[in-house]
Amino acid sequence: MYRSARYDGEPGSVGDARRLATEFLDRLATDFHVLVPERFGYDVLLVVTELLTNAERCAIGPSVLELEAGVGSVVVTVWDGSTALPVVYTPDPVRVGGHGMEIVSGVCAQVTTERMPEGKRIRAVLLFPDGG
Repeated sequence: MYRSARYDGEPGSVGDARRLATEFLDRLATDFHVLVPERFGYDVLLVVTELLTNAERCAIGPSVLELEAGVGSVVVTVWDGSTALPVVYTPDPVRVGGHGMEIVSGVCAQVTTERMPEGKRIRAVLLFPDGG
């Protein structure tokens, strides 16, 4: 199953992306009979929020969110127009901000970043707790 949407950084776009992700997970559960544990759903929404927020703060122009269900996983991909790769800081509980990629890396089995001809792509893989 696959869904995608383009966002222009307008107010409310992160909320729209979260609604798209919720609908994606609901459809995965109802149409494909995949057990989507509540905690897993929260993790997917968290990754969507962090990656799209970073794209809107750090990139010029639109961003694209892709959601894809694979065997035992959900892949969240965000494309944006900035070639600057995100920084994953070492954990620091007193630092204000800069925790987004740390959080994404913590809940995902794999996170890859790649420069593209016109920006970058961040791909985050979340594994279902029971293999989906």
